[in-house]
Amino acid sequence: MDLQLKGKNAVVLAGSQGLGEAIVEGFVKEGTNVIIASRSEDKLAQICKELTKKGESRVLYQKTDITKPEDIEVLLERVKAEFGSLDILINNSGGPKAGTLNELTDEDFYNAFELNLLSYVRSIRAFFPLLKEKGGKIINIASSSIKEPIEGLLLSNVFRTGVVGLTKTIAGEFAPYNILVNTVAPGRIATARVEHLDEVRAEKQGKSIEQVGQEAKAGIPLGRYGEPREFANVVLFLSSDANTYMTGSSFLVDGGAVKSI
Repeated sequence: MDLQLKGKNAVVLAGSQGLGEAIVEGFVKEGTNVIIASRSEDKLAQICKELTKKGESRVLYQKTDITKPEDIEVLLERVKAEFGSLDILINNSGGPKAGTLNELTDEDFYNAFELNLLSYVRSIRAFFPLLKEKGGKIINIASSSIKEPIEGLLLSNVFRTGVVGLTKTIAGEFAPYNILVNTVAPGRIATARVEHLDEVRAEKQGKSIEQVGQEAKAGIPLGRYGEPREFANVVLFLSSDANTYMTGSSFLVDGGAVKSI
């Protein structure tokens, strides 16, 4: 299937590692021009250097702290200057701090709100004028916690669910402009974030990381962690011209782990 992504312009937030990096690499392989936003300038520079060799598309970066409104505005101006238009916005963010209610402070909640929900609101508001010019796609990356709360990840359970409410609401608001908005939620994908969570769980339970990993995989029908590229493939499809009628929906990429309907 031709996704017709060649020559499209995309912005990927938190694109310097993990799922964000996999999404960027997927776009580059499809010939999509990309501006990557992240706080780590060294990682951004290295990724751009490597990916520029893999395709004909333009791969640029902008150092961005997505919790700062002024950084989002600078990113917007960069997109205007380099591309002049925008077809795809990928909202992504690092996972919030692990912990239970009695372990987390008010500051932890405020920080997670800024990082995992308000940053999406701000970027959508900023890029909406560009997207509405000819229609486009917004993909909000969340977590499987939107369908089934994850023990020990209260902040994710709270704010990732808020992303679903945001997606569903603005999908209706943006439909007249032919802007399709969807949520994509990863389960246990083999990234540094999941490795860290396994380490936290192992320490709390007094088990080895290997044992925790084996137990987690036993609860996944496919019997393994997903690969970042497998997650990215779903994001690319929803971002492409192959998707013309799906909006306001949430898609799990979790190997069948979530049991809720």
